[in-house]
Amino acid sequence: MPLNIDLHCHSFFSGDGVSSPEQLIAAAKAKGLNGFAITDHNTCDCVSYLLDKGLMRADGLPVDGFLILPGVEVTTADGHLLCIGATLPNLKGTPAIDVCKIIHEHGGLAIPPHPYDLFRAGIRQSTLELIDIDAIEVFNAATTFKRYNRQAFEYAQMRGLPMTAGSDAHHEAAIGTAYTILNTDDFSLKGILAQILKSNELNQKYMSPKDSLRKTWNNWLRLRRKRRHVPVKNAQ
Repeated sequence: MPLNIDLHCHSFFSGDGVSSPEQLIAAAKAKGLNGFAITDHNTCDCVSYLLDKGLMRADGLPVDGFLILPGVEVTTADGHLLCIGATLPNLKGTPAIDVCKIIHEHGGLAIPPHPYDLFRAGIRQSTLELIDIDAIEVFNAATTFKRYNRQAFEYAQMRGLPMTAGSDAHHEAAIGTAYTILNTDDFSLKGILAQILKSNELNQKYMSPKDSLRKTWNNWLRLRRKRRHVPVKNAQ
């Protein structure tokens, strides 16, 4: 069963995201996605929010036929690194080699996004050679220059790494621009993580100029106050 999953998305819990989790879900469903990974910058507050709202399950099963994967985009000391399938503490500034180890200790996959992108903190090849990654994002819909995606693809081929694609959406209109098609009958977090490690088809489409401009504008607003979520405590 082919499942269309966007493996790189941001909500308003990222400093440069603008859309609510509910808006992302509605837009993703409207575009025919079966799910997405929420990968906000250096925070997993959106995961706590989704669990509290009943839009995501702690056991990794879909809600109303739609699956959201926990994750985070860590700003390591060496560049950005996606954790897919787990939540992490704030590891901003931690060396990438150590972040990879922590991701694996938490049961997640370590996937460098937009490597080679000189303008967006992509991890450089010299560092990629040293870290224990599970796959590599070879198509980012918001990459600064298309050649960066080609370089990532060539590197993945050289190392025999699984490949992923993601929209890097920071607002609901861009979600699902690019995504990974995962062919598995196990529609669960466990099944998706296992399939990512295999060969998968990629839907490769770039953001429109309008969406790219909007994302760039949001990046300039990174210093604005981030949203926070206080998890609901169970009644005693």
